[in-house]
Formats: sequence, C-alpha cells, structure tokens
Amino acid sequence: MTSVYEEKSISKVIMRAGLPAMLGQLTTLIYNIADTFFVSLTKEPAAIAAVTLCAPILLIIMSVACIFGMGGSSVIARLLGQEKKTEAGAVMNFCVYAMAISGVITLLLGLAFLQPLALVSGADADNIVYTCEYLKWIFIGAPFIMLANGFVHLFRSAGLIKEGTIGLVLGNVINMVLDYVFIAILGWGTTGAALATSLGFACAAVYYIVCMIREERRGNQTVSLAPKNISANPAMIRKVVSIGIPGALITVLMSVSNIVLNNYISIYGSDRVASYGIAYKLNMIPILMSVGLSQGVAPFVGYYYGGNKKKRMADTVKYTMFYGVLMGGVFTVVFSIFGELLASLFLQDGALMKQTGYFLKILCLSAPLLGVINMITSYFQALGKAIKSLTITVLRNAVMFIPGVILLNYFWELNGVIAAQPVVETVLTVICIFMYRKDIKADSN
Repeated sequence: MTSVYEEKSISKVIMRAGLPAMLGQLTTLIYNIADTFFVSLTKEPAAIAAVTLCAPILLIIMSVACIFGMGGSSVIARLLGQEKKTEAGAVMNFCVYAMAISGVITLLLGLAFLQPLALVSGADADNIVYTCEYLKWIFIGAPFIMLANGFVHLFRSAGLIKEGTIGLVLGNVINMVLDYVFIAILGWGTTGAALATSLGFACAAVYYIVCMIREERRGNQTVSLAPKNISANPAMIRKVVSIGIPGALITVLMSVSNIVLNNYISIYGSDRVASYGIAYKLNMIPILMSVGLSQGVAPFVGYYYGGNKKKRMADTVKYTMFYGVLMGGVFTVVFSIFGELLASLFLQDGALMKQTGYFLKILCLSAPLLGVINMITSYFQALGKAIKSLTITVLRNAVMFIPGVILLNYFWELNGVIAAQPVVETVLTVICIFMYRKDIKADSN
C-alpha cells in the first residue's frame, strides 16, 4: 500500500496508476469494437444499428455501479491518506453489497420494461427485434456488470492496481472469445454479442471476489467481504453517494445525450446510424484512454489531498493533463489520415466506408481536449467536491450538448449533429480550466 502511494517521481506515479487503467479501458474498447465487428459479419445494418442503440443502456447500467465504485474510491483514498484503514475497509464493504443489490433491482426492472426501453433508445421497425434481444441478455447480466465495473474503482483506491486491471482485462478477453464463438461460429448475432458481454463481466466479478477473499485472509484491513462487517452509517453513505452520483451522472447523461444523438441521426436512416456507430466506437479509443488515465490517477490525487500534500497533488494533475493532451493529439492526426481505412475493417460498402471516415474526422477533433476535461472532472471527484464535478457533467451532456445537437441539426442537418461533440467540448475545456484555477486559488488561501 505505502509503496504504491509514496512513489516519489510524479511521472512514475502517473505511469504506474494511469497505464494499467488505460490498458483496462483499451481492452473494454476492444471488446466493444469486437461486438460491432462480429455483428457486422451478418451484413445486416439493422443489427449493427441495434448494438449502437443499446450502448447507452449498457452505459447507464455501468453508471449505477459508479455511484458506489467511484464514490467509494474517492472516500477510501482520502481515508487512507489520513491513515484510517479500518474506516476505509468499512466503506469498501458497504459499496460491494450496495452494488450487488442494485444489480438485482436493475435486472428485474429492465426485463419488466424491455420493449419501452428499446423504443426510447431509438429502435424502429427495422431493428426493434435485434434491440430487444440484445437488451434482454444485458439486463440478465446486470448484477455482474455492476460488480465488475465497481470493483475496478474500489481496487485502485485500495492500492490493488494490478488486480483491478487483471480483472478488467480478463472479463474483456473472455467477452471477445465468446463473441467469436457465439456470433462467428454459432450465428447468434446480437443475442450472442449481449450474452458474451454478460458472461465476460460475470467472470471478472468472480475474479474480484476471489481476490477480496484472498486479501482479507492476508489481513488487509481495507478489504472486507464478510456480511458481518457491514457497518454503514448515514454519514458514510452520504459521503459515498454525494461523490458517486455526480460520477454516475457523467455516464448517465452521456447515455441520454447519445440517445438524443442517435434519434437525430436515425432521421437520416439506418445506414447513417451504422456509420456513426462505427465512427463512435473508433473515437472511443482516445475517449476511454483519457478516462482511464484520469481515473487511474484520481486515487493518488485524493490520497495527497487527504495527507495535505497540496503541491504534489497539483503537480500530479498538471502532468496528467499534459500527457492526456499529447495522447489526444496523436489520435487526432491518426484518425484524420486513416479514418476511411479504419472504417474498412468493419464495412464492405464503399459509400458507408467513406461516410464513416468522414464522421470520424469530425469526432476526433476534440480528442486533445479530453485530457483537460477528464482530469479536472476526476480532480473534483477525488477531492469530494461533488457540486463542481456535477456542474461539469451537467454542462457537458445536458445544458450544452443536447441543445447543441438540436441547433446544429437545424442549421447544418447531419453534419451539424456529428459536429456537436467537438464544438461543445471546445467550449467546455475553457470552462474547466477556469473552474480548476479558481479552486486551486481558493484552496491556497
């Protein structure tokens, strides 16, 4: 524990925490792309569109886990910075059982309202059957999806960075293998893609539980799975939830904004939805790697804040933003040059390949800005400043993005809809920098 948090070199801290988290996010993206790739082998645009339409629902399920995963991680890291290991263990114990119960509730509600949720997601007569089949198996796996996603954050805050990454990679690799078996060999299409996803997360959840049992037997005070150790109190629950809800809303509002976006793109036909879905999946590479970098470093930011090491905390944030901007710039160049070539991995139709490459060139313009936006959002979450992280989230996905899609669609139709993301994130970057500087100045007084 101490050796992880007490690393002296800031660059090594970022690499040690950020690289495993980025690797985990990258494998998550690869399995998402694998889903699209194997479903694309069916040569059914409606099936590809269904996977795209269901993605926001899957993100919403994951976001519920973030309430307890990200919220608990922030509280645990700050408690460890204050050397309160017993209290940190109580928080982790509560979060694990809260995620399990939430997963069961989501399973029941999801199956009860399956078709209405598919319609809200933007499904139409062409793809409603595919969409419902995909969602059914995703909801059946909801308890495991929540546990696996929440454990990643909790393990990082407890200093179990390697174990957290292994679980994430394990689940994603199993998912990809099952994608091949269920779709390419058995021909189960969207049903096979969803079933592979749920089983992958189930395997990851089991791995994390085994790790917790092992750590508890070794005497790790931060890790406790026994039900008898649940000692939740209103103050602790309030701390976890007050940070977790803004963290979850990042994903929820992103999903809502994507649902709005999908509905507007669907005006122009299933082919456009399929093209955007592939461009969006490819653009998720820099998005998720930026998220992984900032979330991997976040427990260190909280630990330094809890231990009153303000300069070290500020240096960690600054260097992480620099690396994030640099990484995003590389992706912008690559996607701008090779966008159509990358689209050809998923499509056979020349017109769709050209259209997908064009969409990708627009979407990737904001990739460098993600290093700033995601790190400043993680900074506020790590410090327990829920209102400020919530402000960024609401601005990004509700106040600015949804009206932006509507307005840009009115003036430039499909081109405007696709351009909404880089336009909004450019403005948001300026706002985030202003908020961060103001917060640093207030803390130094």
